[in-house]
Amino acid sequence: MKLKQVIFAAIAPVLAAGTGIAYAQFKKPEDAIKYRQSAFTVMANSFGKIGAVVKGEAPFNKDEVAKNAAVVAMISTLPWQAFGPGTEGGNALPVVWSDNAKFKAAGEKMQLAVANLNTAAQSGDQEAIKKAFGAAGATCKGCHDDFKKK
Repeated sequence: MKLKQVIFAAIAPVLAAGTGIAYAQFKKPEDAIKYRQSAFTVMANSFGKIGAVVKGEAPFNKDEVAKNAAVVAMISTLPWQAFGPGTEGGNALPVVWSDNAKFKAAGEKMQLAVANLNTAAQSGDQEAIKKAFGAAGATCKGCHDDFKKK
């Protein structure tokens, strides 16, 4: 329950303002960078917990996998608003802004893949989870390879 409270507290202002938040919500470019990095950190944490199960490093607990997949799916919608004009920097490569259509397409592909992972996780089917996890991981890797500093 505490995890849900922490996540809600972090995203409540975003949810209260609606999904069409303008880039202007960030007073400084550094605020946008911190916001998107924080969202990706939360996603990576929950995704990593699922990965440990998929790799056999942690026992399968369908409720925990489902909870973590739901977090990943929910948070996957948040970082994109923090990649607006004037928010260059952080770990993002300049191509994020110079080929923004490619970047947006990659983000949408990732969101679809993690939504599919969430669906598989909610079903409790371990094989479906493994397959969906692999597909989601590939989309993450693709973005990291093309759009993130090494």
